[in-house]
Amino acid sequence: MSSTRLRLLEVTRHLVAQHGAGIAMADVARAAGVSRQAVYLHFTSRASLLVAVVRQMDEQAGIHDRCRRALRHDDPVRALEAFVSEWLHYIETIHPVASALLASRRDDSDARGAWTDRMDELRTGFRHATGRLAATDRLRPGLDPGAAADLAWTMTSIPVWEQLTIECGRPSDDARRHLTEAVTHAVVRA
Repeated sequence: MSSTRLRLLEVTRHLVAQHGAGIAMADVARAAGVSRQAVYLHFTSRASLLVAVVRQMDEQAGIHDRCRRALRHDDPVRALEAFVSEWLHYIETIHPVASALLASRRDDSDARGAWTDRMDELRTGFRHATGRLAATDRLRPGLDPGAAADLAWTMTSIPVWEQLTIECGRPSDDARRHLTEAVTHAVVRA
């Protein structure tokens, strides 16, 4: 990755975290000390820039490998728990940018694209975990793998994490532990 591209991603990440997802390409150019044309040489649109930022955050944190390792656990219940725990731990890292994208996604198609890109991948991980539970007859009766994945994804959403850690003042480790237990109880056969 070129140093200019990397600088643009880091500047954009900082701007989104500080000012929200409504930043313009001109804002990025100015903050990075380059021309708008230079930004467009690396990113064809604001949407592609925002998606690149969130994907780079994932890459830097190694979240894909951590989640894949979690999902490979021999016991499907432990795989779900490990996956949920990894995701909730990662929220601490991505929170400022994720929160900005979440807040803007309804009115900003570029923010929605970046948000959807990441959430679709996360939901795929949850579907994999709940599919394994179903295949081993460990899924709670009355749930199919899709409904269980959606329930787990919703229970571990950014707003839920924010409410527990920011609004209620719970330590993030406690929130992670309690939410992991809650998801397990909600989707795993007793």
